Amino acid sequence: MPTVFDVPEGVLIGRLATYLKENVDDVTPPAWAFTAKTGSFKEHQPTDRDWWYVRCASLLRKLYIHGPSGISRLRKEYGGRSRRGRTPEHSRRGGGSAVRTPLQQLQKAGLVETVSKKGRRLSKDGQRLLDTIASKTLKSS
Repeated sequence: MPTVFDVPEGVLIGRLATYLKENVDDVTPPAWAFTAKTGSFKEHQPTDRDWWYVRCASLLRKLYIHGPSGISRLRKEYGGRSRRGRTPEHSRRGGGSAVRTPLQQLQKAGLVETVSKKGRRLSKDGQRLLDTIASKTLKSS
């Protein structure tokens, strides 16, 4: 059976984001999602109106691949470089609420569960969903 490792990440995240938008009622962008930046190193908010679902899909894929992860580690994954004019740039972490809130919504939907002292990981339903979408994606292409 094909897994997430067998499918290109961009295609998988796109299909998973579409599935989350159409079928999972617990995953909805909050009111601040369309005006807030996703990190201190960003200059503008995201231009994609569906960025919330893409972030949720990306988080599910990262939890599938890397196992249990906490908020701090995921903030590093979504971080970037902070440009400071003439001085050398520094790396900055991604925004905490742009990681924490999607994880809380995915946990409420039953796709993610907490592990004590390790963070969050995929639940059986979440792993089944990712494997199903990966196999459908591989069969259609």
